[in-house]
Amino acid sequence: MATPPGEGVYLFQPLTPGFMNIETDSSEQESHSEDAERPVDSHSSQPRVSLVRSHLSIDVDPTLFLGVQDRNLRALEEAFESVNLVARDRELQIEGTGPEVNRLLDVVGRMLKTVKKGDGLTESDMRILLEESQREQAVPENYQDRTVLITNAKRRIYPRTVGQHQYIQAVENNDIVLSIGPAGTGKTYLAVAMAVKAMQQREVQRIVLARPAVEAGENLGFLPGDIKEKVDPYLRPLYDALYEMIPPDRLRRYLDSHTIEILPLAFMRGRNLNSAFVILDEAQNTTAAQMKMFLTRLGVNSKAIVTGDITQVDLPSAVPSGLIQIQSILMAIDGISFVYLTEKDVVRHRLVREILRAYQDRGL
Repeated sequence: MATPPGEGVYLFQPLTPGFMNIETDSSEQESHSEDAERPVDSHSSQPRVSLVRSHLSIDVDPTLFLGVQDRNLRALEEAFESVNLVARDRELQIEGTGPEVNRLLDVVGRMLKTVKKGDGLTESDMRILLEESQREQAVPENYQDRTVLITNAKRRIYPRTVGQHQYIQAVENNDIVLSIGPAGTGKTYLAVAMAVKAMQQREVQRIVLARPAVEAGENLGFLPGDIKEKVDPYLRPLYDALYEMIPPDRLRRYLDSHTIEILPLAFMRGRNLNSAFVILDEAQNTTAAQMKMFLTRLGVNSKAIVTGDITQVDLPSAVPSGLIQIQSILMAIDGISFVYLTEKDVVRHRLVREILRAYQDRGL
């Protein structure tokens, strides 16, 4: 059990080197049997198990590192049941077998990095860190160090999962990327962030964001107002992302001058988009003809990202989804990349992931 930190805000002692000041001691596992003092037979086949004891001094606010009511510490204890983990004052004490301790130290190091960058440690961050520590495949080193964009609130946008890291790499290396995955995996948010970054760095001159105006199983009926007022409810998630990333006054100028356009997919017919970053969101609700129309709008020096969740198609049952169909048509073309995100990349509330898994288990 963790010992609660004392009153007031204090910092852990400085680290050497890097993030953690570690003292490690390896010893043979102690025996509690009656024969504990008997000499060990050098020819015995019984393996010796070594214990590793580590003492870590950590130089961040303990509340941010341990979490509210030691939530992060409890998550570590649940994930590493064979390791004895105690937080006391300014020290984290670890005792366990070598491989487990090494894995735990890697997780702790990444936790410290996240806190030091000012990103905070959410529940989903801890889940992702612990899951990646269990991966058999190597996790790309320092992949979360990459900053895509800084929001208006000075919050860093960065890849929070390996899948998101691969998504960003695909966008950097290809002109057309199709990102397919469930809700909550950051498909649209990261796409908008990469588009804003490209415009800030003058890689493109404008941004075009499109969505098919398909009602998600609801009949909204007649909507009053002009065409903009009628379609804005469908496009609101794109506006929300932009308002986080661009100061409001500047964003209004961009929208008024059409430097940034947010429009229904049907309005893109007949256009030629040069030096533009084009995003098609909710692409699972495009028909085959609409998908072809969108992809052939791409002009010189332009990029396109297509995002969608093929498990949430709202088209009539007799109409095939253009996003599903396109996978068998464009997969082999150089310069086009498909990125598949999974429930492991969900960065919303942990229950979102559990909900998705429950539906998936029932084939829904």
